[in-house]
Amino acid sequence: MIAMKTLPQTFSIEITIETHQPFCQYIFLEIGVMKRSEINQLIEQACGYFAAINFQLPPFAFWSPQFWQTVGVEADEIRMNGLGWDVTDYGLGKFDDIGLLLFTIRNGNFADRETYPKGYAEKVMVVAEQQVTPWHYHWNKREDIINRGGGNLVIELHRAGEDNSLSGEQVRVSIDGMRRTVEPGGMVILTPGESICLEPYVYHTFYGEANKGTVIVGEVSDVNDDQNDNCFLEKLGRFPDIVEDEAPLRLLCNEYPPATPVR
Repeated sequence: MIAMKTLPQTFSIEITIETHQPFCQYIFLEIGVMKRSEINQLIEQACGYFAAINFQLPPFAFWSPQFWQTVGVEADEIRMNGLGWDVTDYGLGKFDDIGLLLFTIRNGNFADRETYPKGYAEKVMVVAEQQVTPWHYHWNKREDIINRGGGNLVIELHRAGEDNSLSGEQVRVSIDGMRRTVEPGGMVILTPGESICLEPYVYHTFYGEANKGTVIVGEVSDVNDDQNDNCFLEKLGRFPDIVEDEAPLRLLCNEYPPATPVR
């Protein structure tokens, strides 16, 4: 299990986000605080977990901040599509309890389909025992959540109802090609190698099962669009505010410098 102590401080702002979707337009952001040293350690631990199951990351996963300063427009697909390392505490400042580390390997871009025509995305994530990713659903994205190895992944499910609510409807899912009906709020436990397909408008929350170990989780999906296709049940933030107590080991996907001009 990843066991990192995070700073308890948070501060709050209110913003209005324009989106084409009918719900979740007004979001309250309580911005959590994490130390850069914590993020560095989480990334190092994640690399160890991936190596343990022989899951290989692409070369840009290991580019240093200094190397990023030399990279030109040839890497704009990484910059523009949110590829790379991502650490979120959902603005709550409690990463060990509510948080997620992920690496986006590939993604398209609905805002610029001509330049980036991929219609799919892939991620790999690290989920600790009882570390929660909060209730959310997607308007457009269909996704397969895959237990790549380690412990067991617990997923709880609801259908999305009116006004961003949890409905009382049953949830129809596909688990490794087998159709299954889950009662509202029901639980599915994925052991290593198992996967579940979640359709749009299916609320889900997930966490590692207690006493089973950290889980390496894969996601294969339609294009991932965090700005326009995430609806959380509760009003949450996205990226933590970072205390720079040491130099970054790797840049996060929202930290890349602009392309170095061609000389």
